[in-house]
Amino acid sequence: MNEGLCLYLIKKEEISSPATVSDISFSFVVIFPLIVDWGKQYPYAYPLWFGPSICFINAHHPDYVKSILTSTEPKDEFGYGFLESWIGGGLLLSKGQKWFRHRRLLTPGFHYDVLKPYVKLMSESAQIMLDKWEKFANTNEVFELFENVSLMTLDTILKCAFSCNSNCQTESGTNAYIKAVFELSSLINLRLRMFPYHSDLIFHLSPHGFRYRKACKVAHSHTEEVIQKRKAALKEDSELNRIQAKRYLDFLDILLSARDEKQQSLSVQDVQAEVDTFMFEGHDTTSSGLSFLLYCLARHPEHQRMCREEVTTVLEGKDTMEWEDLNKIPYTTMCIKESLRLYPPVPGIARKLTKPMTFSDGRTLPVFDPLRFLPENISKRSPHAFVPFSAGPRNCIGQNFAMNEMKVVIALALKRYQLIEDPAYKPNIVGRLILRSLNGIHIRIKPVDLNG
Repeated sequence: MNEGLCLYLIKKEEISSPATVSDISFSFVVIFPLIVDWGKQYPYAYPLWFGPSICFINAHHPDYVKSILTSTEPKDEFGYGFLESWIGGGLLLSKGQKWFRHRRLLTPGFHYDVLKPYVKLMSESAQIMLDKWEKFANTNEVFELFENVSLMTLDTILKCAFSCNSNCQTESGTNAYIKAVFELSSLINLRLRMFPYHSDLIFHLSPHGFRYRKACKVAHSHTEEVIQKRKAALKEDSELNRIQAKRYLDFLDILLSARDEKQQSLSVQDVQAEVDTFMFEGHDTTSSGLSFLLYCLARHPEHQRMCREEVTTVLEGKDTMEWEDLNKIPYTTMCIKESLRLYPPVPGIARKLTKPMTFSDGRTLPVFDPLRFLPENISKRSPHAFVPFSAGPRNCIGQNFAMNEMKVVIALALKRYQLIEDPAYKPNIVGRLILRSLNGIHIRIKPVDLNG
């Protein structure tokens, strides 16, 4: 088997309006519409070559996806490798026994009892964003929402990971750590798109490489300082149940208190890598998913109306979401999943093929239809036909956290505002580290008259 042969699970069939896409795909340095067109031409998979030795096989059928994601094939270093100097050897990039150990130690951090108090924090962050939107609701002005949503998810993740009230939604330009996180995301996206920057030496010597190292230093210094302070504070209360009696547990508490079967804890370096990974994965991806969800509901007012009616009934006049409310909005949840199908935040998953693998064929339909996620419809298709959080042993550990945040934010947004599509602003979709739009994601909003 060729050492350079990789499998890439491109979710091409899940991208709507392919004719508007106009940028370079981060994994193949080819324009996105071609990926969609080739997927239609070759319904099972197709190869893409980088020079004479590196080949990617783009697979996009559920049976292919199942075979790949349930295997133990390692993640491809071609795209993921650029993240290592920032997020280190956390769950996203680690492999082998280290990954198994970390996954086992971190899983308690995503238990329902830990996630419950986060709903209040998510609601608080969402309300700050919705308050900022008030000026747009009163003027019928088109506005770009991705930046607002990104700051909101960053605010949420800082509260849930560090118990940190950063005020980043109102003071985004003054916090050095916030600026560093945005800078790192931007520069990694740039590096992926610029082929010469794939060379470590060229990138290191470039002005962008200098900015990247500077931002990494700021981000790492911040997380290291927070970890050391928390370690000192936890010396007095080392038992999680004693800590939880005083306040909610955050992600950092779980990491620092985790012990394996030999009662060995994670090293400071490992803790920092997991925190940096959580910051990256829990902020950027959710902001993409929420932004496109808001856009989808603006485009489909009939589904928006049904979601709003459902949310209004559940909240019964409340201005915040609670844990018990999350499972009472099934139609809204189906709309979230349908948006994730059409606009997956991570539009592809890469694995490096080390041994032969056999696949079968299949078809998919790119139509916005939340009813496809009714239980009776889900049971009729492969569970690997829809994998917004990946699948198999390396699925996303934070998928419940992400779904909870999307439910909270969309419920509070629909209770307060009517989302309106502006046909003049169509997203120019591009697959980078996460799914983005080159020209932003624009909608109009107006206040909801619940008495009308």
